[in-house]
Amino acid sequence: MSRTDRSPEQQTDRLFATERQPEDFRFDAAVARVFPDMIRRSVPGYTTIIPMIEVITEQYAQPNSNCYDLGCSLGASTLAMRHGISFDSCSLVGVDNSEAMIERCEHHIALDDHSLPVSLRCENIQETELTNASVTTLNFTLQFVPPEQRSSLLSKIADATRPGGALILSEKIRFDCEDEQTIQTRLHHEFKRANGYSGLEISQKRSAIEQVLIPETLDAHKQRLKDAGFDRVLVWYQCFNFVSMLAIKAD
Repeated sequence: MSRTDRSPEQQTDRLFATERQPEDFRFDAAVARVFPDMIRRSVPGYTTIIPMIEVITEQYAQPNSNCYDLGCSLGASTLAMRHGISFDSCSLVGVDNSEAMIERCEHHIALDDHSLPVSLRCENIQETELTNASVTTLNFTLQFVPPEQRSSLLSKIADATRPGGALILSEKIRFDCEDEQTIQTRLHHEFKRANGYSGLEISQKRSAIEQVLIPETLDAHKQRLKDAGFDRVLVWYQCFNFVSMLAIKAD
């Protein structure tokens, strides 16, 4: 269970349970209210990835550096990073362009029993100033950035990352092989059904998000990270069509 699950305001995700007019998915107040339930039931391995972000942060956070959670939403990965940072001289910054998400993230940060200050910014992550970074997290965030803007964002992160620092990148991916894409998609949908989503909910959510969330292949992600300036890129977790990567700058 992630630390954000302690909020008394958490609601069950029923946003797509009844027929609705088609519209693109937005991280608005309605999504913010159900987000912990939505992502837990929609993203295979999410409840494993969050605590491992703490473990990875502990390994790569450096004293007198900045750590960033870009696309922090309600703060699950921000809090994981916070608990993985052992240096009081570190600064931790969470960034999201949704006011509804930032408001609830502030609530979760206040509930957390850790002394490291967290600075929250409501802004577009492409516009966030990044400097002196040792750990940066993009936890299911890059997939919502327009594809033509992804290289420049990753280059900015790599340029800001200190030697020995790292980027944690979690993404939904697609596969070149059509058969594998079909199998992995079916397994993902079965995961959702096992978590209580109906066929209508799965179908309507997919229609709402398919023009907003643009997945790419694992090879495309790896090559872009290397082109951006990271020296090593490895997959540390995969479940169906969801992966988390670690991109490292050489010492």
